[in-house]
Amino acid sequence: MSTERKRPVRVLVAKVGLDGHDRGAKVIATALRDAGMEVIYTGLRQTPEMVVNTALQEDVDALGISILSGAHMTVFPRVMQLMKEKGLNNVLLTGGGIIPDEDMKQLKEMGVGDLFPPGTSTVDIAAYINNWVSEHRKELL
Repeated sequence: MSTERKRPVRVLVAKVGLDGHDRGAKVIATALRDAGMEVIYTGLRQTPEMVVNTALQEDVDALGISILSGAHMTVFPRVMQLMKEKGLNNVLLTGGGIIPDEDMKQLKEMGVGDLFPPGTSTVDIAAYINNWVSEHRKELL
């Protein structure tokens, strides 16, 4: 008989850079919590280094970046680079905000997970994260 116990999916929701609009990030954080996930919200004006260090310290399964500032083509590659340097190879990097379709495609080709524009159903976002984590995470005892 197995005594294995699954822990909830842990997600870090982050705002990187000078983007001061956090309503969407808070809505997503609340929706993911309501979907049964443990959610850590970084607050505003975080650096990529701060976000990745928090992801490492909090042992998260997914890192979601909310970005409306237009800096997505700088922020996501930098966060990916830092995640690789810290060995966060089995952590989903996802996010959303105002990101043109062509940039979403380019970021996906770089290895970023799905990115979600404003208006995406929070149920769809939660399902995506749960499905990705269930396929990639080793369960803890």
